[in-house]
Amino acid sequence: MFTDLFKYISRNKIYCCFALMFFITVAAHAQQQSNSQLRLTQQDIINLKSNISGAPGSSNLSAVQEFVIAGDPSKADFYTIVLKIAPHTKIPAHLHPDERMGTVISGTWYFGYGDAFDESKLKKLPVGSIYSEVKNQNHFAMTGDEPVIVELNGYGPSGVTYVDSANDPASH
Repeated sequence: MFTDLFKYISRNKIYCCFALMFFITVAAHAQQQSNSQLRLTQQDIINLKSNISGAPGSSNLSAVQEFVIAGDPSKADFYTIVLKIAPHTKIPAHLHPDERMGTVISGTWYFGYGDAFDESKLKKLPVGSIYSEVKNQNHFAMTGDEPVIVELNGYGPSGVTYVDSANDPASH
């Protein structure tokens, strides 16, 4: 079996050289792509400093800081953002044009679905909870006495549309 392989390689040296170069190029490209490695502990996320303002997919509220961790939420691509929400923040009913999944990193997040902010529809989501922000479905949220950090993953482009445009700080 190995002698047949050796004979084939010997007769087809040029093809084997091209194949080897192709595999080396692919391996080098894969290695280059791995330079985007990211490892953040919960404390690393808590210590993040703002790197963007008014990015697509945020609520536009001054009490909400947004951090783009990976990708670009304004483009048709996978992205990850982190939101830091101040204590005693109420986010009115709004929607996003993309499907998103959230994870509570710290604090207790209160999240609900509907066309108007309604505390009776909020579900208490402690650290480690997962929730969805369904494409084009209205939802709302709030924090209690502590700040909250959530991670959102989605496929953009993202954005935000409030049920009542008067609630959107970007429209003022």
